[in-house]
Amino acid sequence: MVGILLTIAAVVVVSWFVVKNYYPQAVLLLAGLVLLAVACLMGTPPLGAKQTTNLLGFDVIQVVSNLMSSRLAGLGLNIMAIGGFATYMERIGASKALVKLCVKPLQAIRSPYVLLALTYVVGQFIALFINSAVGLGLLLMASVYPLLVALGVTRVAAASVIATTCCLDLGPSSSNAMRAAELVNTDVVTYFIQGQIPVAICTVITVAIMHFFVQRWFDKRDIASGRYKDQDDASHDLSKALEGAGPAHYAILPMLPLFLLIIFSPMVYGGIKLSLVTAILISLIISLLTDLLSRRALRDGIEATKAIFEGMGKVFISTVSLIICAEVFASGLTKIGGINTMLQAAANLEGAGLPIMLTVMMGIMILASVVTGSGNAAFFAFSPLLPQAAASVGIPTLPLAVPVQLSAGLARTMSPIVGVVIAVSGIAGVTPFDIVRRTTPVMIAGLIMTVVSSLIFL
Repeated sequence: MVGILLTIAAVVVVSWFVVKNYYPQAVLLLAGLVLLAVACLMGTPPLGAKQTTNLLGFDVIQVVSNLMSSRLAGLGLNIMAIGGFATYMERIGASKALVKLCVKPLQAIRSPYVLLALTYVVGQFIALFINSAVGLGLLLMASVYPLLVALGVTRVAAASVIATTCCLDLGPSSSNAMRAAELVNTDVVTYFIQGQIPVAICTVITVAIMHFFVQRWFDKRDIASGRYKDQDDASHDLSKALEGAGPAHYAILPMLPLFLLIIFSPMVYGGIKLSLVTAILISLIISLLTDLLSRRALRDGIEATKAIFEGMGKVFISTVSLIICAEVFASGLTKIGGINTMLQAAANLEGAGLPIMLTVMMGIMILASVVTGSGNAAFFAFSPLLPQAAASVGIPTLPLAVPVQLSAGLARTMSPIVGVVIAVSGIAGVTPFDIVRRTTPVMIAGLIMTVVSSLIFL
């Protein structure tokens, strides 16, 4: 009981500091260290006999050192490589070339709410290659948003759909997907194809349909009540919004890592083993050669590669550091025993199985994502519990990991403090709460479909 009370208190305190805009990495790290120290006082050492420094105070710090060593060499390197690749794609105009290619078919659609639904589908597809929710949101606000407004969609409806285009953390480039694949003991491509795709297809269709009806309903109600009166100026210039886009053939470059990983995987051709970092390095070399041949300016082409290392550094600051600190916090929560007690209580319920354990784990993940505004922080803090939770009710980890992992992104989009919601609401001239009240019913439907499709297909 003491462990449960300490767990609840720790989550509440951390959530309060994050909501108050304290630096989340420091909050999670300090909270994790305090919890590890409390665990020591309760008689639970932070490290096993083989890892101990023989001094409890040093052992607490050693936990952080061990996590940094393992994450930076593995998952952290993968994420930084993706960050460097994404920044380079943006620098040479390949990201905008991909968006430009995807936007063209949307211009032929005249029904504003059909266009809204398809905008989400296209945006979610682009998110496979541009995995920054804020970055993709800003890009779509510059390119697709004026088109939506010109066709009669309200500013808030257009912004709400764009804010959700990265709500599912899909594909090998997703840090949450990489972590989930580790927990399932499989490679990230297999996890993506066998675990995520069947569930994601159902969820994407559900979210698209819900956007059609929910945004139309809100628009009619808000316009009738006078909440939103006149539309913005319908004039827009897509060519200006996509200024700096590379040539049309650059659109294939952001897709190269995914293509390589799928082709040289056990699902297609397992004769060649290709790691994520190697696939990205190959893609970078191909992209550099393509850029040099297209630009025919050696100095400019070489100079652009600086973006690779800039991107790696930015991702370390924003994501990798958050992952490490979240895992320190998770380690502290695990050591004080509260989470284990709750999971065991759920497992001991009469007839307990996947549905009950799935409800418990998704409830934890959704609450953490909404309160912190970060799907990464929530998932990396509590994902280590997934194998134990699955084992406690005698089920494989995959059917539990996929819906819980996807729920972190869906729940994040219901938070008014998440970066993409703040960014798109600012550009659209509405409040984050205007966005969230429209995204929440859509995301709830998405969460329900994620659970249902997981129970059916996994």
